[in-house]
Amino acid sequence: MRKRLAYLGPPGTYSEQAAMTYDPRAILLPYSSIPSVASAVESGDADEAIVPIENSLEGSVTFTLDLLIHDSSLLIRNEIVLPIHHNLLVEKGTKIDDIALVYSHPQALAQCRSFIGSKLPNTQITASLSTSAAVENVQRSTVPAAAIANHRSAEIYNMNILLEGIEDNQNNETRFTILGTSGQPQTGNDKTSLCFSFDYDAPGILLSVLQQFSNRGINLVKIESRPTRESLGRYIFLLDIEGHKSEDNMISALDEVKNQVSMIKIFGSYPRQVSSSV
Repeated sequence: MRKRLAYLGPPGTYSEQAAMTYDPRAILLPYSSIPSVASAVESGDADEAIVPIENSLEGSVTFTLDLLIHDSSLLIRNEIVLPIHHNLLVEKGTKIDDIALVYSHPQALAQCRSFIGSKLPNTQITASLSTSAAVENVQRSTVPAAAIANHRSAEIYNMNILLEGIEDNQNNETRFTILGTSGQPQTGNDKTSLCFSFDYDAPGILLSVLQQFSNRGINLVKIESRPTRESLGRYIFLLDIEGHKSEDNMISALDEVKNQVSMIKIFGSYPRQVSSSV
């Protein structure tokens, strides 16, 4: 039976490309926002959801982090790391010297900042809701325009790829997480994602939590923080750690952490993918 996979649309986005890479046989269901992608799984309209969570150049996708922390009970079931290669798309007949406007998603624009500054220094830059929407903006533009998008968008919208690989850093990658209602068993190469917070502040309280993992030989992959939404200066800490939550040393560490924090939420344990640039 084919899986129903919700993704951040419309068709032609990098999220669609990630969804097609993750499960080429899946029935792909585009949604207009990250919360609506997750809601599709919670309502039963989709079996899984795929959402961007981190880019190697621009950092974390805060909409996804806030969804996991505050607004959803879905679990991370898997992850996929997708190399991101941007292209300059134009309508047929448009030359680079003709371009007066450049459209794209804000992250794509940021990832091509040096290219735009050197090759298109006098063009107006305009943000779009997605890289696919940028192509639609170009097609509606009354002046010669270009979109920064992927090959898939060029195919869907019958656009000409004027230049390929225009990202400033060739190691540009985005990590996508696959969300579902159930967890995953151990594979032997897993990662666990979680968040926690404290109801008070004191010297060394964060260190005391991190030591529960280091004392047991559990490697910390990533740490960052997000505001609690309760008051200025209060934060929720997010960790990615190597290992599965059902492993004995992880169970022991998490039990100790629960005694030290005011809130802990485990987003899931899932098979780990390693970046191709590592």
